[in-house]
Amino acid sequence: MTNREDTSPPDVAYYYPAPYWLSRESDWVKSLLLFFDQAAILLPGYMYGRHIMADPTLTGPLEERGLLQVLEPNDWVDEDIANQLGEILVELLTTGAFDDLSREAHFHELSYSRLGYGADVELADFLVEELRAKELARPSEDGVSVPLHPTVRTTILTLLGQLSRAAGSKRGLVVHPTTQDHDVVEDLIATLSREAMPSRANVIALDLEPVGLDLSSIPLDDVLQFRVEHRDAHRAYVRDLQRFMAEIAIINEPAQRRALLLERREEITDAAHEIRRAAGRAFGQSLSSWSLGLAGAAWALTTGDPLGAALSAAGLVQKLFGGAEGVTAYSYLFSVQQKMGKN
Repeated sequence: MTNREDTSPPDVAYYYPAPYWLSRESDWVKSLLLFFDQAAILLPGYMYGRHIMADPTLTGPLEERGLLQVLEPNDWVDEDIANQLGEILVELLTTGAFDDLSREAHFHELSYSRLGYGADVELADFLVEELRAKELARPSEDGVSVPLHPTVRTTILTLLGQLSRAAGSKRGLVVHPTTQDHDVVEDLIATLSREAMPSRANVIALDLEPVGLDLSSIPLDDVLQFRVEHRDAHRAYVRDLQRFMAEIAIINEPAQRRALLLERREEITDAAHEIRRAAGRAFGQSLSSWSLGLAGAAWALTTGDPLGAALSAAGLVQKLFGGAEGVTAYSYLFSVQQKMGKN
């Protein structure tokens, strides 16, 4: 049951960087369902079933209702995605983006499939060898994954989140990278904006007013019914947030940007108030508030600084984000706020 009445491509919240969420995160995953049609995780075949063990109360019911897409990396990371990921990693390695990392860190496994082995074995082997040469990867211990430096691993998973937008469009999906981890986005910005590169990116980070709700205590059926009744308001919010991000991405004047941010915050405050009032009426109880905002890095092609040198090489900006005048590397971010009273 997807509760969709229109024929437009479904909006899919692509959860990252981990391959699945834990039970303690189920509350904000429920909140995602108010803003997006489905959730998706990138889970290697040999790990299938672990997502249900990690959150047995939510993942199973979502999958049964068609509200959770379990993406298999061997299919999802196709030749185009593998090539784009390879070009970006080579550029990062060449420019020394990872040179200052401590090699004493605890390495974490990343599946072969998420490295692109299912699409191009030769390319994936080359990338792993390059990472091993810089002591950022170690020999496989299980035959299905490669131990990577945690920063490199997170960078790859975050880039796959961004590349998922293009992968989804080829499959009739509108994919939105979504995370609860602010550090992941900040790490991506830092990695792609190193001083060692010829230019630095123009960074925009937005943490907007609370417009989501912690629905952990609300049964899934009630959440989905509320979604049906208020779908237009939530979808309009997501669309408007994207529009605003694209608009502010091409503005370089600080004063003008601050003015837009202040104006936007007032709009979000109004939207948050209406959504909270509707939820209070529907559920009849106090709920913790969550903020749903866009955060990440935004670059204007017209400024000559398209995602720093790392992504401008070989037309990577166009490959990663499309040919729009203003391009954005973004993620939807959730964070918990204060307790609210009844409305």
